[in-house]
Amino acid sequence: MDISKLKTSRHKEQQLEQLSPFELKNNLVKLATDQQKNSVNTMLNAGRGNPNWVATLPREAFFTLGRFAIEECKRAMDKHVGLAGIPLKKDIGKRLELFFKNNKNLPGIDLLKNTYKYGIKKHGYDPDSWAHELAEGVIGDQYPSPVRMLQHVEPIVHDYLIQEMCKNEVPKNAKYDIFAVEGGTAAMCYIFNSLLENFLLKKGDHIALGVPVFTPYLEIPELARYNFKVTYIHGTAKDKNGNSNYQYPEEELDKLGDKTIKAFFIVNPSNPTSVEISDKSRKYLIKVVKNLNPNLMILTDDVYGTFVPGFRSLMKELPQNTLCVYSFSKYFGATGWRLGAIALHEENIYDKMLSALPEKEKQKLSKLYSSLTLYPEKLKFIDRLVADSRQVALNHTAGLSLPQQIQMLLFASFALLDKEDKYKKECTGLVKHRYNLLWEGMNMTVIPDPERAGYYCEIDIHEWALKNYDKEFVLFLEKNFEPVDIVFRLAEKSSIVLLNGGGFAGPEWSVRVSLANLEENDYRIIGEKLSETMNEYVEAWEKTKK
Repeated sequence: MDISKLKTSRHKEQQLEQLSPFELKNNLVKLATDQQKNSVNTMLNAGRGNPNWVATLPREAFFTLGRFAIEECKRAMDKHVGLAGIPLKKDIGKRLELFFKNNKNLPGIDLLKNTYKYGIKKHGYDPDSWAHELAEGVIGDQYPSPVRMLQHVEPIVHDYLIQEMCKNEVPKNAKYDIFAVEGGTAAMCYIFNSLLENFLLKKGDHIALGVPVFTPYLEIPELARYNFKVTYIHGTAKDKNGNSNYQYPEEELDKLGDKTIKAFFIVNPSNPTSVEISDKSRKYLIKVVKNLNPNLMILTDDVYGTFVPGFRSLMKELPQNTLCVYSFSKYFGATGWRLGAIALHEENIYDKMLSALPEKEKQKLSKLYSSLTLYPEKLKFIDRLVADSRQVALNHTAGLSLPQQIQMLLFASFALLDKEDKYKKECTGLVKHRYNLLWEGMNMTVIPDPERAGYYCEIDIHEWALKNYDKEFVLFLEKNFEPVDIVFRLAEKSSIVLLNGGGFAGPEWSVRVSLANLEENDYRIIGEKLSETMNEYVEAWEKTKK
């Protein structure tokens, strides 16, 4: 076998593939960096999903609002050393409208003005209360109040979630309570914690997990505090041509009918496979839950939903069962802002199950939350999430910072007011084009898939080997190489960093490419280098046959 050897031995690869793919990435980055120093290659790190775009108009509106708010602070008190007062509520609505009139050319002014008008026309906001919340919010001079989410911000973020997560198809009277949080990761931590605190899940309980999946979802259940028994729901379905589409087969979804499974955690669209649950699978899932396991708690992480036209979250299809986690980070290029939301329908199984707890557990919880209300047994689960996020005792200082909530509001209103979906078309078109360039580089045809988000691309080396060659070639690969060999080979030889799909509980012989963080032509190069590397394996195999 004449395939070039790597600096990293197979034994070392075996050790490293036990790590989380995000930890393994650090070793790959070092290899790629070393290679970059010794060649003309530029390191291409397609291992992380931080987007290399930003939504500009909502940010311009934020900074322009800041100018107005500073004026309001100085109106109250203005010391030349840089000390000012805080915005005053009386007639602030009129002053904001005058600011719009006198500053028509400021960046983001139209979005800011239309957001203000939207609140008044759609939700009947009092102009002074609305303008005052905007001014105080962008300045950040107060603690969040209400602690769960600001009064005027929540309804507009609610509108956004209905539009983007529910395809605007929620009945008029349906309402979700929203908890503004520090990104999707904070949401995950809060939910796991509160489910345990409130006896809805207990250490060692049986849960289900849709896989492949974002690695922390694999790791959190194994922590000593939880030690959950996990049933994996595998996305192993194939299309009519035998290509993996990563949907959940009915026999996998049937597992959720087991009533010992108390919760189902899922990323939708998935990470790393980047596909939405198909309409067929979603309908079957609904049938299983309603008929066989009606108290199944569902946590759906829908951060990539905005990249699928007409996306429908489980928060719409199974609203009583579903806790929806959404993050603004990917779609608006805002990972550094840490903006996320937890949405829960007002009528839900979590509150019902709390009321049905054994008396002994109810008494413990009454004592835990007694400092918050005279009737702790009536405290809703969403409000317990807020209190638990600050160890209950610090509930009065809970909540996402005001400036973060204002930027979240402006992201939401930007999408709501974009009636022609110009931003969505541009943003989703960007990742789709990169996806096509990647496959073009591999000299392969893109298979159409209406459920594809395309934020990531999962490439199954096994599937490619079987379709293009035969089982003998697959056995050759398994005998002579580790599943992570290809990511080490790409890093060491071509300065390209990808993540191993096996680390996401996906196919072991697969790689995940992020379509979010590199320039367009870089993806064609990655495709070409992937193709070259796979052909090296083929050449080595053919030599053994001679």
